[in-house]
Amino acid sequence: MVKLRILFFLLFAAINFSYAQLSPKEIAVLKHDMVKAVENAKLTDSLFKRLNKLPNKTALITGYTGTLEALKAKHSWNPYNKIKFVSRSLKTMKKAIEMDKENMEIRFMRFSIEFYTPSFLGFSQDLAEDKKEIVKHYQNGNFGLADDELVRNVAKFMINSKRCTEAEIKILKKHL
Repeated sequence: MVKLRILFFLLFAAINFSYAQLSPKEIAVLKHDMVKAVENAKLTDSLFKRLNKLPNKTALITGYTGTLEALKAKHSWNPYNKIKFVSRSLKTMKKAIEMDKENMEIRFMRFSIEFYTPSFLGFSQDLAEDKKEIVKHYQNGNFGLADDELVRNVAKFMINSKRCTEAEIKILKKHL
């Protein structure tokens, strides 16, 4: 639980929302609220509804919508609803990745969702692919619009995930 809270804090503290159809003030509030949403079901629902209403969502906003769907699963007490929300979340993440295959931040969001989803549910199919893509970004120094803090936080998470080889860890450590 603490690890999940830290992950979402680090992820959303470093969000670059320059693509969004939101004002700078709305973006600042959204960043702050996303961190709170990890522990607040009502806020998760509110943010989800708000982002879902945006027309012509960018790949990144679509990715954040998928992340909120995963949080809806976290907050649900009903096992059926948990599975339904995770399934929807991963479909939304797939759509976001199809919109922007080279976006490291979206790949990382999907990796973190699948990482925290119990593997026996069968929803962790993209971990290896996303890890490979994330490491490729680090190897090439291609981080798009991700800021330095996000780059460091993703590298730390990937290393701590225990899913990387020694060679991959060496690449990631160059960016800490």
